[in-house]
Amino acid sequence: MKILFYTPFKPLGHVHPSGDLHTAMGIYDYLEKQGHELIQASLLRCRWIYWKPWLWPNIFSERRRIYHQFADADIDLWFTYHSYYKAPDLLGTVVSRKLKIPYVIFQGIYSSKRRRRLKTRIGFYLNKNSLCAADHIFSNKRVDLLNLKRLLPESKITYVFPGLRPDEFCFDARARADLRTQWNVGDDPVILSAAMFRPGVKFEGLAWVIRTCGELYRRGHHLWLVIAGDGKERAALQKLADDQLPHRVRFVGKFPRNEIYRFYSAGDIFVFPGINESLGMVYLEAQACGLPVVAFENAGVAEAVQNGRTGILVPLYNSDLFADAISRLLTKTDLRQKMGKAAQSYVRETHDMNKNYQMLEAVLQKMIQSQRSES
Repeated sequence: MKILFYTPFKPLGHVHPSGDLHTAMGIYDYLEKQGHELIQASLLRCRWIYWKPWLWPNIFSERRRIYHQFADADIDLWFTYHSYYKAPDLLGTVVSRKLKIPYVIFQGIYSSKRRRRLKTRIGFYLNKNSLCAADHIFSNKRVDLLNLKRLLPESKITYVFPGLRPDEFCFDARARADLRTQWNVGDDPVILSAAMFRPGVKFEGLAWVIRTCGELYRRGHHLWLVIAGDGKERAALQKLADDQLPHRVRFVGKFPRNEIYRFYSAGDIFVFPGINESLGMVYLEAQACGLPVVAFENAGVAEAVQNGRTGILVPLYNSDLFADAISRLLTKTDLRQKMGKAAQSYVRETHDMNKNYQMLEAVLQKMIQSQRSES
């Protein structure tokens, strides 16, 4: 297959990575390794572009450029990753029609409440137009799947379990020993958390972890908190840590993607609330390395964590239950280890990218064959 690949929210290789970008790269890399040719169609970011009229000419110029560049290139399919009200796909709908190729969206999101607000109404209708124009939509979230069924026939929608490459996220005993020595945490339980230090729910989530761990330490739990990530809110988080849990928090910065398994290997529990988290690849990564998870049961977190088996999910903003869940795993070593082993098995059974994307690949090939037979 020869595929034009497009990410409206943020180009592949963007300097500020995110869970969505990692998922997009995972699909891109998988299809390439299967022998297909993928071409990044455009670097145009569509995030809130409909409120930036000075950028509108770029939409039309990119449509023309892509069409003229690939009109004679025998492209088989257009693949857009993640079209939603903030960043609707404004290229694929037009270019795929002009090139007369199937148009596919992975993680298309339909949220009708966005039409009620002036700020998001235009984006809602632009995104709805893209969703309706798609020949097929893949979803890796159950809630999105249900919403898409309100708009499109089920024959046009396929659910794909979110995934990663489990062999890239394995427990490493040497890394555990090295990092725990480097962090000077001794044999006390280590709680890990990770997120970008940016304003909004990421900051709120990390602040929630710091305050909760501070409360647990005051109750007598001799824990350490180690946080990976960086961003503009670093100073505020460090100040909060000094106030709530002095001398027991380690800020370790960003880990390279190919070394993040070392970070997870050094901990005992992974804790991050995941407020409005669309999915949370960090939960899959942590579990793959043998860590049980504590988080809020909201948004897409339950897509990645099996409550009661691989972690403990509590109602949104319930501080008592959140603290109790962490306390339970801190004090019950057997439970912590049992959940950690179950987490490893769960990710390998259900969230292996190589297995899950075989179905994606098969649907794409079937669409292309159908298109060719009709031509």
